[in-house]
Amino acid sequence: MKLKNLKTTTLLLLALIVSSCEKAVFDDNTDTPSESDANVILHVASLEQIPFSTTDGTRAQQDITELCSRLNFVIFDNQGNKVKTLAQKAADSSFGTASFNIEPGSYQLAIIAHNSDGTATVTAADKITFPNNLVTDTFYYYGTLVVGSEPQTYELQLQRVVSMFRLVLTQPLSSSVHKLKFYYTGGSSTFSAVSGYGCVQSRQTVNLTVSSGQQTFDVYTFPHEQNDLLKITITALDAQDNAIDERVFEDVPITRNQITRYTGSLFGNSSGGVEESSTNLIRMTADGEWAATNDHQF
Repeated sequence: MKLKNLKTTTLLLLALIVSSCEKAVFDDNTDTPSESDANVILHVASLEQIPFSTTDGTRAQQDITELCSRLNFVIFDNQGNKVKTLAQKAADSSFGTASFNIEPGSYQLAIIAHNSDGTATVTAADKITFPNNLVTDTFYYYGTLVVGSEPQTYELQLQRVVSMFRLVLTQPLSSSVHKLKFYYTGGSSTFSAVSGYGCVQSRQTVNLTVSSGQQTFDVYTFPHEQNDLLKITITALDAQDNAIDERVFEDVPITRNQITRYTGSLFGNSSGGVEESSTNLIRMTADGEWAATNDHQF
């Protein structure tokens, strides 16, 4: 063989070796076998909830795609090391079902369902974060996964783990208000699947663009326990992000899987925030977990 041809052949072989060793990584996925080759199949059967907007107290099952756009499956060994990970988007044909081939043994399984713009980052079972630290409606499952020698299918139910703060305005905002900035402390943007609650003290900021006539605004957080308190500062911003007006709510009570709803005129007689003057009365109600409604006035 001529030297030139030998060099060409060598380069081609090297390229094949490199390409066979490198795999594109998307959303922290690991290789997923087909169901026929897997010994563990996980299926998200239901979410323990009804939509936050439902008020009739009826418990109903909904397709997961109606509530969440992303899923993260993570399997840990007993030392807390990640063994398998899989991220799914609602557009995926297998969304809601994950297949794995795992050595027999005992593991810990975490599943996170959410609506973030990207995949969740699962550093460990007790440290789960989301893109830009923005919390959306989120559900989870965490438990022991025992893998035997025979294939197994698990039907799993996920629980809602966030609290929602809902602002309902009784007066339309001024046309000069382009965004509402919610800055709140007391909750967490990092989640622990081990405890089922938030695990850091976060300073959360959410900017919501105001549509014409919009009077309802929702933000989320992970409480540190079943009941928690937030301090929320709401700032009206113009198109250049200049502050027009501001309102602070102290000691806002939140509960996991419940809505805390503040209803009223956000800026009252202030000329910047609303189209016309009104009394500065805010009525707070908390939507119970599909049942009770607790009313508070101040």
